[in-house]
Amino acid sequence: MSQAIARRNSVSAERFFFSAMGLLLLATVLVGFARTFFLKPFFPELQRMAPPEPFFLVHGVFFAAWFVLLAVQPLLVAGGNRALHRRLGAWGVALAVVMIGLGIAGALIAARRPGGFIGVPLPPLQFLIVPFTAVLLFGVFVALAVAWRGDPQAHKRLMLLASISLAEAAVARLPFDFLAAASPVPYFQAMELLTLALLLPMVAWDLVSRGRLHAVTLWGGLVLVAAMPLRAAVGATDGWLALARWAVGLLD
Repeated sequence: MSQAIARRNSVSAERFFFSAMGLLLLATVLVGFARTFFLKPFFPELQRMAPPEPFFLVHGVFFAAWFVLLAVQPLLVAGGNRALHRRLGAWGVALAVVMIGLGIAGALIAARRPGGFIGVPLPPLQFLIVPFTAVLLFGVFVALAVAWRGDPQAHKRLMLLASISLAEAAVARLPFDFLAAASPVPYFQAMELLTLALLLPMVAWDLVSRGRLHAVTLWGGLVLVAAMPLRAAVGATDGWLALARWAVGLLD
C-alpha cells in the first residue's frame, strides 16, 4: 500500500515538473518577445528592434506555437488525455519540420539585411552561425525525441533540450540590464549563461528523483554547453564565412 502511494506521488511530481518546465519556457518566450512581437504596439520606442520584414510575423507565430505545444503536452498527460497528446505530437513533428525551414530562411534574411541582425554588433556573416546552430540542435534533439518516443524519460528530456536550444533568442531580449554586461565566465556571454541556466532545473530534478543525471540530461546538456564557445570560434573562420556568404547569396 505504501509503495503504491509512493509510486503515485512520484508520478505526480514528475508530471508537475515537466509541466512546470514547459510553462517556464513558454513564459521566457512570451516575456522575451513581448516588446518586439506579442505586445509590439505598446512599445513604440522599441519598433527599431523589431524585424521589418513581414516574413517574421509568420516565423514568430510558428515558433510561438511550438512553445505553446511544449507547455500543453505534459498537461495533457497529467490530465490523462494521452490520445490527444499523441495526436498533437504528430502535428508537433510537422511543426518542427516547418520551423527548421523558417529558422534557416529567417537567419538568411536577417544576415542579408543591410544592417544585419538587429541589435547584434558582430558582422552578420559571422553571427549567422548562432541561429544556424540553434536550428541544427533543435532538429537533432527533436529527431532523437521522435526516435525514442517509446522511452518517455528520454523523450521528455529531449523535447526540453530542443526547446532550450531555441530559447536563447528570447533570453537575449529579456529586459535585464545584466545581459549587456561583461560575463563573469570566460568564453560565454551573459545571455548564454542565462540560457544554460534553464538546464539547471533538469539537473536538479534528475538528482532528486533519480540520484544521478539521466543520460539525455548529461550528454544533451554538455552538447548545449560546448556548442556556445565552439560556434564563436568557428564563426570567425574563413571557411565558415565563405559558407555563410554562399548561403546568403542563395537569396539573390
